Amino acid sequence: MAYETEDQETQYCFPNINSSCVKGKRSIDEYNIIYLFVSLLSAWTVFLNLLVIISISHFKKLHTPTNMIILSLAVTDMFVGLVMPVEAIRLIEMCWYFRDTFCKLYLIFIVLLLSASLSNLVLIAVDRYVAVCYPLLYPQKITITKTLTSISLSWVCFSAYSTALVVNNGYFDTSHRTYVCYGQCLFMMSFGWTIIDLFVGFIFPCTLIITLYLRIFYVVHQQVKIINCLMKGGICVTEGLFKRKSESKAALTLGIIVTVYLLCWIPFYICSLTVNSSTAMNVLIWAVHANSGLNPLVYALFYPWFKKTAKLILTLKIFQPASSLINSFAQH
Repeated sequence: MAYETEDQETQYCFPNINSSCVKGKRSIDEYNIIYLFVSLLSAWTVFLNLLVIISISHFKKLHTPTNMIILSLAVTDMFVGLVMPVEAIRLIEMCWYFRDTFCKLYLIFIVLLLSASLSNLVLIAVDRYVAVCYPLLYPQKITITKTLTSISLSWVCFSAYSTALVVNNGYFDTSHRTYVCYGQCLFMMSFGWTIIDLFVGFIFPCTLIITLYLRIFYVVHQQVKIINCLMKGGICVTEGLFKRKSESKAALTLGIIVTVYLLCWIPFYICSLTVNSSTAMNVLIWAVHANSGLNPLVYALFYPWFKKTAKLILTLKIFQPASSLINSFAQH
């Protein structure tokens, strides 16, 4: 009788396989609350980022170098939203039901998405740095063609990096799988790869982003100060200075996106290196995933064009003739 009670309490991912992993123990209410949260977060993330993708793709006035990077970031965030249910099953059930081959592909895809998000933020920082600090050179240095080429190269490079990172970890080496139960999809890196990933995937790009934005904020402060002084002195401010103020506002808005990203990621990296608590890691993992649903909120709060295009999309006015030619930029 005791054996039956213990067997009922212990649930396995694959009951018919002796080496099966044990499922995570949670109450029905916990499962329902967690899966409801994940479902809502996934739907929210996919829906809002899809609005951004349709807006920039459909309206020709939004085809700018900066918006091409925002489009790439929105595509990345949308895919993160799509894989959230799979990630929920992996972390909550503590079981992997989709075979080892798909586990490998899934981990490569996850690492690619996370790397692509950071590479997009680096491109945004470079774009804003040139626009604010070298406004006269910006039209020649930063074009849509060059931006799309940079985005494509970053995706290709990080695809190769994520593949190498996942394939070269111990989990997929059959000589190191004796301690892994059946039905588990883990990402375990060696110390060498951990150092490489910490530098390539976090320290170097974040240092570059922070350095560029510190310079941007300094220049923005100086420019706004000059414009305000001219206006207070009754001097007519030229269109060029107004454009600089607009570029500065765009830099500050995108700086908020970068800040939110870093606030979500820095605790995760610190915890992954210093804390062995699975509960803390799971919470921080979902904080990182939730970041993909926060970016469109920043656009909605600070970009008038997103509010306007979202309204046109939701009211189906984008299907009207010549709707793609509507000027979605609000004048500041």
